[in-house]
Amino acid sequence: MFNKLKKLFMDKQDQETNDKYILVPENEISETLKRDIVRLEEVGEAYCKSLQHKYRNKFEREDKQNLKIWVCGDIDGDQLPNLSSEQCLEKEYRSQVAINFDRFTDEEDAYVHYIQLWYYFSGYFKGTGTLYDLSKNHLEADIEEKLEELLNQL
Repeated sequence: MFNKLKKLFMDKQDQETNDKYILVPENEISETLKRDIVRLEEVGEAYCKSLQHKYRNKFEREDKQNLKIWVCGDIDGDQLPNLSSEQCLEKEYRSQVAINFDRFTDEEDAYVHYIQLWYYFSGYFKGTGTLYDLSKNHLEADIEEKLEELLNQL
């Protein structure tokens, strides 16, 4: 019986270490975390620019025009003017790498695909953040994987 419980605990622990995100309790949300989020978004923006340049022609050859990859943020789903990473500790702030092509515009909330970077969920009593874990994952490879998936779709 103990071995079954141990295996169950170990499987859950392995699953948590393979997750792409770090759960951040509200009491750990701080200015230090804010710097990490801003840095993550800056890294994401750099990858977006280089991968957009690298993949633009590949998408056009597949008749998928106007590829755009960028980091965007919103609060509670609203893309507010002048919203920046500096507001990342506001509840319901979310940032993500968005990928669009063809008929989509920047203003539309209909991204072909996205990778969430940070989300601060307020909850009813307590808030929780989820942060993309750069220590265990490679953001550029994850973006590239999504781009390849989109290229291979009909």
